[in-house]
This record gives sequence, C-alpha cells and structure tokens, in this order.
Amino acid sequence: MKKRVTLFVLVLVIAISGIIIGRWSAAQNTDSIYEDLRTFTEVFTTIKKNYVEDVNPHELIISAIKGMVNSLDPHSAYLTPEAYKEFQTETKGEFGGIGIQIGIKEGVLTVIAPIEDTPAWKAGIKAGDKIIKIDGKPTKDMNINDAVSKMRGPKGKPVTLTIQRDEWKEPKDITIVRDIIKIKSVKYKMIDKEIGYIKLTQFQETTAQDLANALKNLKESGMQSLILDLRNNPGGLLQSAVDVSEQFLPPKHLVVSIKGRTGEKIEYYTENLRPSYTDIPMIVLVNQGSASASEIVAGALQDWGRALVLGIQTFGKGSVQSLIPLSDGSALKLTTAKYYTPKGRSIHAVGIMPDIVVKLETKNGKEVPIIREKELEQHLKGDKIEPQEKAPQEVDEKDDTQLQRAIDILKSWKIMEKLKKAA
Repeated sequence: MKKRVTLFVLVLVIAISGIIIGRWSAAQNTDSIYEDLRTFTEVFTTIKKNYVEDVNPHELIISAIKGMVNSLDPHSAYLTPEAYKEFQTETKGEFGGIGIQIGIKEGVLTVIAPIEDTPAWKAGIKAGDKIIKIDGKPTKDMNINDAVSKMRGPKGKPVTLTIQRDEWKEPKDITIVRDIIKIKSVKYKMIDKEIGYIKLTQFQETTAQDLANALKNLKESGMQSLILDLRNNPGGLLQSAVDVSEQFLPPKHLVVSIKGRTGEKIEYYTENLRPSYTDIPMIVLVNQGSASASEIVAGALQDWGRALVLGIQTFGKGSVQSLIPLSDGSALKLTTAKYYTPKGRSIHAVGIMPDIVVKLETKNGKEVPIIREKELEQHLKGDKIEPQEKAPQEVDEKDDTQLQRAIDILKSWKIMEKLKKAA
C-alpha cells in the first residue's frame, strides 16, 4: 500500500511540476510578447514625433498590420473595409479591372495567367510577364493586394503596366483600359455532335447551378461524353468545388478533407442535390494555371477513377483561406488549413499530376513560362510527397493540342466500348 501511495505522490509532484513549468513558460512567452509590443510602441512614437514630415498615425498602424500578415504566406492578406467589400463583390463574379492573376516570384510581381476575354488578355499580357511598374510607380516591395488595388478601377479608366518579358531586350509600357470584368464561370458547347465541352473559368456562388444548366442543355443536344476544361482556372469557393464535383460522383463520396493547425479534419461529401452525370465518359483538362478549387475537383475525380485527367501538372495551391471579418469593417483573409484529396494526397506545392501529360506549346525552342505555388515567395511548405500509383504517360507535342487529344481519346473510348459489347 505504501508503494502505491509513494507512486501516487510522485506522479502528483511531477504533474504539479509540469503545471508550474508550463505556467512559467507561458509567463515567459507573455513577457516576451509585451517586450515586443513595448518596442513597437516606441518605434511608433519615435516616428510620429521625429519623422521629417507629418505622418498619419492610422496609416502607420495599417501598414504595420499589412506587413505582419504579408510575412505569413502569399495568400494571407489584410483587407481594408473597401478591399473587403471589393472581395465580396469579386466572388459574385463582377468587378472593375483588367483581368489578370498575379503572384510574387523572386521578389518580382509576376503574371500567373491573364483571364480569358478580359482587357489584359486582349492587350497581349502573358503568363510569366514581370510587372515592373504600375502607372509609373515601381512594384518592388509592393504586396499583391496593393498591386491589385492599383490595377482595379472604374470602367474606361486606363492603367499603364511596365512589362519585362524574357524575349524582350527592354521593358515595354502597355496601357490597358479597365472594364467591368464579368467572369462568366461556365461556358459550354457541343463538339462533333456527341462530345460536350464545358469550360469553368472560376468557382463562384452560382457556378454549380450554371454547370447543372449547361449539362442539361448538352444532354438534350445529344451529349454522349464530356470534356471538363479547368485550364487557367484559379479556383474560388471551396463549397462551389464540392458542389461541382458531386454532379459527377455518386452520393456519399468524399470530395475533399481539410486539416488545420489543431489536426482536426473536416470532410466534405457529395449529397447529389442536383441531377448527376456519374456514368458519362469524361476527361478533365488541367494546366499550370489550374489552382485551388480546380485541383480539388480534378483530384477528387482522379482519385475515384471517375475521369481521365489530361494536360500538365497543376499550380499546387492546396491551402484553405478563411475570411475573418474584423470589428471596423475590415477583414483577414487567413490561411487556416490544407486540403487533401479523397485518397489523402496533399497537393500543396506539388499539384495534381495528370494521367496523360501533354506538354506545353513551345515557341522559338523555349517552353511557355510556368508559375506554380512552390515558386511564390514565402509559400507554405508542402507535405511529404508520396510516390504516384502510376507514372503519367508522356506525350510529346509541338503545339498545345490538349483539347484535340481529349477529343481523340473520347472518340476512341466510344469505339472501344462498341468492341467490348461486340466481344
């Protein structure tokens, strides 16, 4: 009995010691934070009192907040009340601007991809273009959100970008007239009377319903197989990606899971609230501009063996951003989790590898520039990469013939089905 009592007392002493040490450690951390805040206050007061010109205290604090958030990763951002309202408008698919996706590569503001049929697209802006200046103001050390704000603006108002392109000897000024960028997230048509073609440009609030309408119209037009084009789709709303996926997968199938700092996992399953197309032969087209929600859809359909994924390795943005409103009407767009495909693959900074790789178009012997998540400044580190179950089939192409290759495969698919039935 004495041994048990002694053991109990020993365990109790260790537990109490742990609590004391934990509290002491927490107190030490708190003291360190207070020291840092004291230093911040001293810097703020010194600048306000001694800087050569008058400064706006509010602007100093906002700049400090932006700097703090910008130090995290390329996708976290502080949104002023005005920027927050603009962001909410953008998810609905309409805003004033020029229509490009941008990132920071090697410290330089760089075009990831122009959005199709926008002023930037029509002006000839290309993936890989470096934006050296915006309206004459150098972009060095300019964060993405500030750059976006400078390029956004009223319809009809021009903005001049100074562009450096690899094949140019010197930078060139390109003046682009802003327009209302209406991102029509779903475009569709019939190809060769039996193949349906749907291009998703973004994942917005209405995308899933627009997709359902497109599928219905294509089915009525005689669609026997489908090409879902996610090339240069930068992503959008997570729930929209789930709602799109469930139109091609049976009920109660896992689409994506997300895991945050605590390790808690949240899983998203298909519910099939809309008519589904689970049996139709299907190919998904992807490229380096396919990111985020696009990778969720491609990864889910690939993992379940529902569709053949064709193109080149995707962007590799497997992180989830939460929008957290603040008391003054501003908001934090904060990276809070990573997402995983149904088989548990994290594709962050890796991307989705297609089943069939069709290489990029080359020009003058050089491949088209590619920007991916792993090349962005301060990107989150990807998880350990597990070997693919099967190596992708390499296909050499002189031109970007991904769509044509998809059409050829679907035609062969139909022939093979006939042969199977005959056998």
